[in-house]
Amino acid sequence: MRAPCAAIVFAGIWLVDFGTAARAQDAAPGAEIQLDEISVAGAAAPPGLVPAYAGGQVAQGGRLGLLGNTETKKSPFSVSSYTEKFIRDRQALTASEALALDPSVRATQTTGAPFDSFYIRGFPINENTSGEFAFDGVYGVAPSFRVFTDYAERIEVLKGPSAALSGVAPNGGVGGVINIVPKRAGDDLTRFTLDYGSTARGGGQFDVARRYGPNREWGARFVGSLRGGDTPFDRQSETTGVGALALDYQGERFRAWLYLLAQTDRFDAPLRPFLLQAGVPVPRAPDGRRNLSQPWEYSDVDDRGGLLKLEYDLTDQVTLFGDIGGSLTGVERYFASAPTITNIRGDTTTTPQFYSLGVERFTVDGGARARFDTGFVRHAFVVQASLYQEDAARRLPAGRGSYLSNIYNPILAPYIAPTVIDSRPRLYDSTLTGVSIADTMSVFEERILLTLGVRQQGIEAHNYTSNVGTLASSYDKSATSPLVGIVVRPWENVSLYGNYIEGLSRGDVAPAAASNFGEILAPYVAHQVEAGVKVDWGTLGTTFSAFQITRPIGELSPQRRFAQTGEQRVSGLEFSVYGEITPQARILGGLTLLDGVLTRTAVATNVGNTPIGVPRVQLNLGAEWDLPWMPGLTLNGAVIYTGRQFIDTANTQALPGWARLDLGLRYTTLIAGRKATFRANVLNVTGTNYWAGVASFGTFFQGAPRTYLLSMSVDL
Repeated sequence: MRAPCAAIVFAGIWLVDFGTAARAQDAAPGAEIQLDEISVAGAAAPPGLVPAYAGGQVAQGGRLGLLGNTETKKSPFSVSSYTEKFIRDRQALTASEALALDPSVRATQTTGAPFDSFYIRGFPINENTSGEFAFDGVYGVAPSFRVFTDYAERIEVLKGPSAALSGVAPNGGVGGVINIVPKRAGDDLTRFTLDYGSTARGGGQFDVARRYGPNREWGARFVGSLRGGDTPFDRQSETTGVGALALDYQGERFRAWLYLLAQTDRFDAPLRPFLLQAGVPVPRAPDGRRNLSQPWEYSDVDDRGGLLKLEYDLTDQVTLFGDIGGSLTGVERYFASAPTITNIRGDTTTTPQFYSLGVERFTVDGGARARFDTGFVRHAFVVQASLYQEDAARRLPAGRGSYLSNIYNPILAPYIAPTVIDSRPRLYDSTLTGVSIADTMSVFEERILLTLGVRQQGIEAHNYTSNVGTLASSYDKSATSPLVGIVVRPWENVSLYGNYIEGLSRGDVAPAAASNFGEILAPYVAHQVEAGVKVDWGTLGTTFSAFQITRPIGELSPQRRFAQTGEQRVSGLEFSVYGEITPQARILGGLTLLDGVLTRTAVATNVGNTPIGVPRVQLNLGAEWDLPWMPGLTLNGAVIYTGRQFIDTANTQALPGWARLDLGLRYTTLIAGRKATFRANVLNVTGTNYWAGVASFGTFFQGAPRTYLLSMSVDL
């Protein structure tokens, strides 16, 4: 690993000790506490963030990559930004759970799995690879497989390809970018939370923030949590620990932020996705509690990350900025990649396999932002150069035995000793470089805004023979990714917008079964065209958009040659709504209609079929109501629906559509003069059995069973 990255990452080891010191600080003297009509939102949002919209569940804008934070009404792209308040009220412990009400997003895994994976606008991200989450706008810092919400101030979703805005996603996601905005010090805060989830998993979180100095220019925030116990899935237990520290300095011209993060996630009997044998119809979904994994199968993942961000105002119009950071991920697992369902009765065969992975990442970027006028045109100009490096080493010996089971009646199997390789040979390394420029031009007091930009991206990669470590193939390609966005605001509360933007992914390596084994394809270029309208009704916001995304696909032809012969196109209509219907009632959700088509494929009979994992309909609708006869008590509920999804390109096997109902209560009061909030949520109230979602390579997960969540938080 490179020295700068190691220095930053290993510094995370001491963040728990710092947190202990932070807990020892004297709390601010108590004062009279006012409870608002909605809930206790706690500390105010730190400076530099877009304010929350009416209702407090989403923000009034979000980050557009190198363009920075942008208000919704001035953005030529679709961004959803979910606040800490919304995340806490949902009792969402992971990013996957926090995005449950976004109609453009679908999690393809269940809560008992050791990783998060998603489809955004019909395209997968963070699947079978890792590192697709951005952290404060930077790749290479966030945990690789699961992101916990303890350290998230906001979770943002920039929808659609975004290579020109955010750079190439490290592992090729083109459907969108999920950005974690880390917590930092705003108002002084000392909050303690206890939580419990069925069956017997509980824990606590401590969150403290302070600002110091004559002008409160110094800030520190520490978040620490520990949870463990049995989950709702049979024979499964999970232990997680998080420590996150944010330090910042806000001077008159100079600003700096330092984030340090440590996270551990340990499963016994983790859930795995299923494969379905060719020609077998999809069996009905089992009881969500059923778990085929054996008690001796496990997954241990440790993440350390750090990021230093600097800004300096050279003049009132010119700002220099730079970021440097990195992360370390260590993984040790012993489980099956995917149990195979062999018949309609739900019989399965499973081959456990030992797996050890180490990933090291380093990222650095810098640039300048400038604001100036040319005549009556106002410019917001930005230029940025970036470098991202990733190295991975892995050992993956062949499994040495298998066991039989059934999805409806899982069988306890005797322990199978794994095959273990002592060394962990190099698997791959990659270097992504980029230079970007963009200019947002506005006229008539920002009633018309035009954004033009371009990114020159270099992609260099080396792939090594699995379990051996000798060089198998290399890759050095480059591509240019443009963007065009326009916003027209005929009225203050109405924005008409449109964009054209491209995504970029590393080309795949021809597999061993191909006649051109080892050949690396040219980068995949995805294209998006989008247009829509955003209306702010005062306390209620609505967005309607139409988009089309096309992306090439690498395929193995009947002649066994691997080439970029396929293409997938997804057209969609999106409608979203958020905010307050009345001061006592809030709404959040929307509807997405998707039309996915395989426009080119090596198998002619598959042309015109629906791509794997793309449903026709995705519906999410959540609401909250402050009960008028009992101040402080709020009822909430949500309905989530996903249409039928195919698990094969021939469209002969499909998961049926499913719907889920969630309900909850929240009560805010005072205990000894301190704010206290009690939350109770029930997910999947009706106990529906369903198949949750499909990964792009045809595996699929069972849905989670009825799950109870309880918590109590007190602001000390």
